[in-house]
Amino acid sequence: MAMSGMRGLSVFISDIRNCQNKEQERLRVDKELGNIRTRFKNEKALTPYEKKKYVWKMLYIYMLGYDVDFGHMEAVSLISAPKYPEKQVGYIVTSSLLNENHDFLRLAINTVRNDIIGRNETFQCLALTMVGNIGGREFAESLAPDVQKLLISSSCRPLVRKKAALCLLRLYRKNPDVVNVDGWADRMAQLLDERDLGVLTSSMSLLVALVSNNHEAYWSCLPKCIKILERLARNQDIPQEYTYYGIPSPWLQVKTMRALQYFPTIEDPNARRSLFEVLQRILMGTDVVKNVNKNNASHAVLFEALALVMHLDAEKEMMSQCVALLGKFIAVREPNIRYLGLENMTRMLMVTDVQDIIKRHQAQIITSLKDPDISIRRRALDLLYGMCDVSNAKDIVEELLQYLSTAEFAMREELSLKAAILAEKFAPDLSWYVDVILQLIDKAGDFVSDDIWFRVVQFVTNNEDLQPYAAAKAREYLDKPAIHETMVKVSAYILGEFGHLLARRPGCSPKELFSIIHEKLPTVSTSTISILLSTYAKILMHSQPPDPELQNQIWTIFKKYESSIEVEIQQRSVEYFALSRKGAALMDILAEMPKFPERQSALIKKAEDTEVDTAELSAIKLRAQQQSQTSNALVVTGQSHANGTPPVGQLSLVKVPSMSSNADEADQRLSQENGTLSKVDSQPPSADLLGDLLGPLAIEGPPGISVHPQPSSNSGLEGTVVEATAIVPAGEQANSVQPIGNIAERFHALCMKDSGVLYEDPYIQIGIKAEWRAHQGHLVLFLGNKNTSPLVSVQALILHPTHLKMELSLVPETIPPRAQVQCPLEVINLHPSRDVAVLDFSYKFGNNMVNVKLRLPAVLNKFLQPITISAEEFFPQWRSLPGPPLKLQEVVRGVRPLPLLEMANLFNSFHLTVCPGLDPNPNNLVASTTFYSESTRAMLCLARIETDPADRTQLRMTVASGDPTLTFELKEFIKDQLVSIPTAATHVPTQPAPTSPPVAQPGSAPTALTDPGAMLAALL
Repeated sequence: MAMSGMRGLSVFISDIRNCQNKEQERLRVDKELGNIRTRFKNEKALTPYEKKKYVWKMLYIYMLGYDVDFGHMEAVSLISAPKYPEKQVGYIVTSSLLNENHDFLRLAINTVRNDIIGRNETFQCLALTMVGNIGGREFAESLAPDVQKLLISSSCRPLVRKKAALCLLRLYRKNPDVVNVDGWADRMAQLLDERDLGVLTSSMSLLVALVSNNHEAYWSCLPKCIKILERLARNQDIPQEYTYYGIPSPWLQVKTMRALQYFPTIEDPNARRSLFEVLQRILMGTDVVKNVNKNNASHAVLFEALALVMHLDAEKEMMSQCVALLGKFIAVREPNIRYLGLENMTRMLMVTDVQDIIKRHQAQIITSLKDPDISIRRRALDLLYGMCDVSNAKDIVEELLQYLSTAEFAMREELSLKAAILAEKFAPDLSWYVDVILQLIDKAGDFVSDDIWFRVVQFVTNNEDLQPYAAAKAREYLDKPAIHETMVKVSAYILGEFGHLLARRPGCSPKELFSIIHEKLPTVSTSTISILLSTYAKILMHSQPPDPELQNQIWTIFKKYESSIEVEIQQRSVEYFALSRKGAALMDILAEMPKFPERQSALIKKAEDTEVDTAELSAIKLRAQQQSQTSNALVVTGQSHANGTPPVGQLSLVKVPSMSSNADEADQRLSQENGTLSKVDSQPPSADLLGDLLGPLAIEGPPGISVHPQPSSNSGLEGTVVEATAIVPAGEQANSVQPIGNIAERFHALCMKDSGVLYEDPYIQIGIKAEWRAHQGHLVLFLGNKNTSPLVSVQALILHPTHLKMELSLVPETIPPRAQVQCPLEVINLHPSRDVAVLDFSYKFGNNMVNVKLRLPAVLNKFLQPITISAEEFFPQWRSLPGPPLKLQEVVRGVRPLPLLEMANLFNSFHLTVCPGLDPNPNNLVASTTFYSESTRAMLCLARIETDPADRTQLRMTVASGDPTLTFELKEFIKDQLVSIPTAATHVPTQPAPTSPPVAQPGSAPTALTDPGAMLAALL
C-alpha cells in the first residue's frame, strides 16, 4: 500500500495496536467509524487524498473483523479516479468489501471496461484482478469479449495476459456461454504453444475448466498438453523463477495432468508412448527428502501422475512400479505422506488388478492400523478390507480381531462389520467362520449389529455338519461369567435348535442347558426374553418324554410371563404353554427349522449403505452411473447365477442350493419361532435390487413364466420369490382380462397428486390415497370389488427397491361382493433414488386368474417439500457447491417445446418451487426444494434451467445439493420429466365413473409450505 504522507492512517493503526483489551479496541473502532461516516456525509468537501485515506481505514477495520456497512459507494467511486493511488484503493477495497451481486458494482462496469480496453497496463491489471475475484454474470456478459481479446493479443505483455486468462476463467464459471466452443477451441490450442510459463499456467487453469464440461471440443489440445509435460519433465527452457526447489513449475505439471484426466483413454500409440515416458520419469525421480516444501511440491506432482496412470489403465509393469513407490511412502515417519500412500493404494486397488503386488506390503499396512492418527488407521482399514482374499483372509481377520480390543469406539462398528464380511466371503471352512463371529460378538458386542448374528444362524441352520460344532462353541461361551446380550441371543438360539446334538457330552443335558441359559434371563432385555422363551420350548420338545422337574420349571416360567405387559412375550408364553401340553405332538409342531433360501448377505448390503466415500470416490461412482445412462426404474444386476450358486470364493448359505419348496415354509416358521429373526435379510441388497427375490425358485423355469408364491405371514416382504418380469411396466402383462384406461397415465397422474385410481378392470378397482411427511409416507390401498360375486385368492406383494422400506398390512384372501377393503402401506425413504416400488397383485374371479404388476407412486418427488428462498439466501448456497459431484450440469435435447409458464407449472407440480426474479435472464428458471430421507435428513436442492428461445427442444440444466447421489438422481428425475414423460404435467386422464361401491377419491390436499426463514435456519 502506498501510505506515504497518510499520517492519520498510521496513527489509527498504532492506536489499535496499543489497545489493552478487546473493549478498548471496539471503542476506538466505533469512534473512527463515526468520524468516517460524518466525513462521508459531506463527500463534496473531501479531497481525493482524504477519501482514499478513509477508505483505507475502512478496509483495515474490515480486516479486523468488524462490520463495515457504509462507505461502499465511496470505495466504488474511487475506481473512476484518474490517478493510480486512488484507483488502486478503489479496486482493492471494492474487491474486499463487496460480492458479485452487490448493486453498486453495476455502476462500475463501464469504468472497469474502459480500464480493460485502455492502453495503461497497470489499470488493466487492476481491473482484471478485481473482475477475476468478484465478477458475476453481468460482468461476464459485458466484459468477456474484451478479456478474450487481451488473452490472445500478441501486443499485450505476459503480465496482462495471464491475469486475463484467470479473469476469463472466473467469467466462464459464472456463465459458460461466454466462451463459444466452436470459435475458442483453436485459440485455446494456440495458447498452449505459449513459451511464457506464467501465461501457460493461467491458460492451463482455464483449459481444465473447459475440458471438464466438454472434452470433445478440445481434442486438439491433448498433444499440446503432452508436449508441455515433456518440456517440464526434461527441464527444457524453464526460467529459474518458475523452478521450485529444483522442480520445474510443479503447479503447471499438476494442472496439465489434471486436464489430461478429463479426456478418455488415449488411443494414439505415439502420444501414449510419449506420455508414459514422462510419467515414468516422474515416478523414477520422486523420493522422500528432508525438506518439507520440496516434499510437498514433488508429491503433488507424483500423486497427480499416479491418478493419470490409473486413468490411462497403464501396463502391469508401471502399476507395479507405482505400488512399490507407495510402499516406500507408507513406511516413512511423516503422517501426511503415510496417509497419501495408503489412500492411493486403496484407489489403485479399486481401478486395477494390483492385489498381488499390494499384498507384499501387508505387514506395513497392518502396522499402520496401530498408527496414533485415526485418519491413517481408517485408510489402513479400508485398504486391508479391499486387498483381502482367500489367501490372506485368516491373517487379516485375526489382525482385525486383535485390533478390535484396543480400537476406539468411533471405529469399532465399522471394524466389526468389515471383519464379519471378510470372514463370510473368504472363510476357508465354516467352523473358522463361526469362531470368528463368536469372537467378534464376545469382544465387541455393543458394536455388532443384529445382521451379523442373524447370518451365523443362517449358516448353521443350512449346514448340518456345522451344527454340533456351533452348539458346542455356544455352550462354551455361556460358561463365561459375563457375556454380552448378543452372545446370549445367538447361543440361546443355536442351543435351542441344536443343543440336543450335544446330549452325550458332559454338562449338555437338557436340564443343564436350560439351567445355564436361564441364569442369563434376569439381566437381558425384553427382545432377548422372547428368544429365551422359544429356546425353552425347543429344549422341552427335544427332551420328550420330558423330565417332570424340567417341565415344571419351564411351565412356571411360561405362566409367570402370561401376564407380561409386553404383548410379544405374553403371546409366546401363552402359546408355548398350550403347545407344550400336547405331548408327543410337540415334536412335529416345533420341529427343526428348515433351510433358509439362498440369498445375498445383508451384511454386504449394510456395508454398501454405510460406506463413507471420499469426494474422489464419489465422483468415480457418479461418473460410472452417468456413463451407464440407464433409465430403468428397476435394475437387476447380474449377480444372481443361473444355477443359484453364489460367486466363487464366497460362502454359500447351503453347500448345495436347495430347490425344495420349503423355502417359504422356513421363513414362515422362523417368523413364528422368533419374531426378531423374522427380519433376517428382509432388505434386498443395494447392489442387486431383487437379489433376495431372484433365488433358485424364481429362475428355475424359462424367462417370462410367472411363479406365484404364497405370501408369508408378515405380508410377504421377507423371503418372497418373484420373476424377472416384475420390472416390466404394468399393462404389458399377458392377462386375458384387459385393464380399463391407460395404466401408465394413471401412474404418472398419481406421481403429481396424492389420490386417484391406480388400476381398474371389469372386476376390481384399486385406488390410492397418500399422505407424505418428510421422509415418511402413509398410503392406503382401496381394493374395490365391482361385482356381485366375491374375488378370491387375492394376493398382494410389495417388491420394493433398496432405498425404500415398505410394510403392507395383511391383505384378505377374499373381497366380498361390492365391498371395499382398505390396506395401509407404510413407506420410509432411506436414501435418494429414482427406483420404483412394484405392487405384484393377483386375484381370481370365476375362471379368470388375473396378475398385474403396478408401479407405486412412491417416487422421488414425493419426498420433496417446496421451499421459496430469496436471492440473499440462494446465491451463497449456490456458490458453496462449486462443481461435480455436488453440482452437475447437462444439456438436455429432445425436450417437448413448452412455454416458460407451462414449464414452471411442471416444476411446481413436482414440488420444485420456481423462484421468480433470481435469474436476470427471462428465458431461465431457478427452482428450489428440500429433499428428505433417513440418510440425508433435510437437504436443500437448487436447480437452474436455461432455455434457448430459438430452439425450445433443448435446454441446459444445472442441479446442486449437498449430497452427490441426490444431485445425480434429482438431475435425472427432472430430465425424465422433460423428455420421457412430456405429458405428465399437462394431461391427467379422466377417471371412469366407478361402479358402486366406489373407491375413495378424496380431494388432493395441497402441501403446506413451510416458513422459508425457519426452514433455511435449520438447513443452511
